[in-house]
Amino acid sequence: MAWFVAVVAADTALLWLDRAHDWALAVYAVVTALAMAASPRRPLAAFLVALTLALQTGGSYALLVCTGYQAGHRISDRRGLILASLATVAYLGVLLTVAQRASLAAEPFVVLARVVVLTALPVLAGRYLAQQREHQRRERELTAERERLRERLRIARDMHDSLGHLLGLVSVQAAALEVADLPAEQRGAVRGLAGTARTAMAELHEVVGALRHADRPGVAGIDELVARASAAGLTVTVERTGPAAPFAEPDAGHAAHQVVQEGLTNAAKHAPGAPIRVSLDWQPDALLVGVANPADNRADNRADNRADNRADNRADNPDADPAPPAAPGRPGGTGLAGLAERVRAAGGLLRVHAEPYEFRLVAMLPLARDAVEASA
Repeated sequence: MAWFVAVVAADTALLWLDRAHDWALAVYAVVTALAMAASPRRPLAAFLVALTLALQTGGSYALLVCTGYQAGHRISDRRGLILASLATVAYLGVLLTVAQRASLAAEPFVVLARVVVLTALPVLAGRYLAQQREHQRRERELTAERERLRERLRIARDMHDSLGHLLGLVSVQAAALEVADLPAEQRGAVRGLAGTARTAMAELHEVVGALRHADRPGVAGIDELVARASAAGLTVTVERTGPAAPFAEPDAGHAAHQVVQEGLTNAAKHAPGAPIRVSLDWQPDALLVGVANPADNRADNRADNRADNRADNRADNPDADPAPPAAPGRPGGTGLAGLAERVRAAGGLLRVHAEPYEFRLVAMLPLARDAVEASA
């Protein structure tokens, strides 16, 4: 508030020294006050008003400095910065034109120095401080992330030391009871207990592994996936379009890595030898990850023939074993279902296109709001 009053009073006093009329002083003070009030939320508009007042009155020095600083400090999009720069250049051009027509030899240098001091330096100072503030914010986020990872590791150690030990004892005791001479009813109950204990141990190890595995591979690890697939004999090409940007969710990068890994696995399993195309399309608001490969019609025909044979066998022999479940990684399998859950947990969508001559996985992962606004 003190700066607000000081700027209005200083610039109005300068205009009063030029012997302006009372009504002109009142109008000028009101416009200056409105520009100062709008500068935190509408920095570009306030800066343009300040340049206009400076051209009209030949003063507004304090208002130019304050609105220029606010423009550099608060304008983050490219369009706003370009407009502010163009307005400053236009302001300089008008002043130089007036000085040339006035035939003052030293005036152009004075005009240039005044524009640099009153507009360029405040804008650059505000921009520099805004970048420093953003840098400090990112450092705080990284520090908080390190603290979260440290807490995750501590929880993982505690779970492994306490629950792992107790579940290990339960598993050993249940295994000993399984081989003991027990009645049939108790043997079934003990077998179920042993299976539950082993399942609990497996899930505990999975959770602990997830907690400990803080540095999960992201988009940067896709090149390593492709290199390993190429070394294994697969023909893989990678297509990238658009500039990379931060994701909206921290798990989105790992989800993109999982999509490519699942797509390469499916292609190697169901269409060996076929070329594989991996695409990373950075859109203004999302990353589109795609893995496509030609369908292996021969493998599909063999699968259809086996299914027909099993159906005929079941018709001839109703007691025959049921058909095995679908292989993971194809539509209807558990691999794609788990992958879709990972993508949804990262805020994205997964689509499977099983066409007659091509099989494609496509995932959409949203980008952070700051990145979307910066590209707009």
